[in-house]
Amino acid sequence: MNEAKFYQIIAGELNIRAVQVSHTVELLDAGNTVPFIARYRKEVTGKLDEEQIRDVEERIHYLRMLEERRETILSSIAEQEKLTPELEKKIREATKLQVLEDLYLPYRPKRRTRATIARERGLEPLADLMRDPAQTGGSPESLAAAFVDPEKDVADVEAALAGARDIVAEGVSDSAEVREKVREYTRKHAMLVSVAKDSAAQSDYEMYYDFREPVSKIVPHRILAINRGEREKILSVSVEVDSDRVIADIEKMVIENPRSIFAEMLRLAVSDSYKRLIAPSIEREVRSELTDGADEHAISTFATNLKNLLLQAPVAGKMIMGIDPGFRTGCKVAIIDETGKYLEGETIFPHPPRKDEMGAHYALQQWVDKQRSSNEHENVSVIIADIDCFKEVNDRHGH
Repeated sequence: MNEAKFYQIIAGELNIRAVQVSHTVELLDAGNTVPFIARYRKEVTGKLDEEQIRDVEERIHYLRMLEERRETILSSIAEQEKLTPELEKKIREATKLQVLEDLYLPYRPKRRTRATIARERGLEPLADLMRDPAQTGGSPESLAAAFVDPEKDVADVEAALAGARDIVAEGVSDSAEVREKVREYTRKHAMLVSVAKDSAAQSDYEMYYDFREPVSKIVPHRILAINRGEREKILSVSVEVDSDRVIADIEKMVIENPRSIFAEMLRLAVSDSYKRLIAPSIEREVRSELTDGADEHAISTFATNLKNLLLQAPVAGKMIMGIDPGFRTGCKVAIIDETGKYLEGETIFPHPPRKDEMGAHYALQQWVDKQRSSNEHENVSVIIADIDCFKEVNDRHGH
């Protein structure tokens, strides 16, 4: 996927023009900071504010990372000679990193697992028979007998069937469709549960000593508190879900023919797959999502509180004229009353290229006189930068 496509995607998500995205990305790639771009490159970005620029920065980083990971996955699967047109299409159409990783999971190089050991013992063909819905004659034991081999550490029929179930269980766990279904169910119906490791001990987390709340409804500050209690080894935290319901849903996806002689073996494999492989992984994902969301909410709350603090009247009982110095884009002037309410403002251009010093001096004089007269103030405080072109005005009013 080329960069132009990225710009179109981001523009659609943020409801801005693709050219604004491309110009902003060029400035970011050149090493410019977000505040600098928002303040001094408005004519390039089309007047995007800091929040919009940060959104562009975050999304272009994500999409580039996604594309890099996509190419790595395609290359890895191709080297294994397992890349089919259908799989390649799914990988190229994936728009989320989680979807990519789910598709790659069956092909990811694995550490030595129970399924790996079972394959080394020659039990893959038995696992294939177990998954074949057409197997309706005979018994699992009679078919498994052919795979008994003490030299390969397959001592009896039960060992052969257990090894085949391990292979099937790993295959179920590696299914992107199964994982997505379990993930969505967990997000909607799971409970976040915390209990005290020592119920007799006193701490700041006593309200979480026997606590449970739906994952879909728990508020951010509780998530952060529970996480702190867990880190301090006061709380034991888990995600609980109706495992019987989840396993039943997976069985519907895996067992194509309930009359198969291996149907019960498949049920055992599905249960093992969910409890041993899928559930712990999905629990980590869901808790990570909760923590990320809580962190973002905390940052947003802090930003809002800080903004309100900064917008308070800077000097109690004083009317303020603030001047933000600038050269090419001019100096922004704003006047606020004693409560911090914005009254009026304008941009003046005392510096080159316009170099309208007299016009700037006159505008400032008029504003000061106007506010002094209309509000019967002897003084109007001026917060101003230490630049030569304003020194005369600053001195003239004795501020």
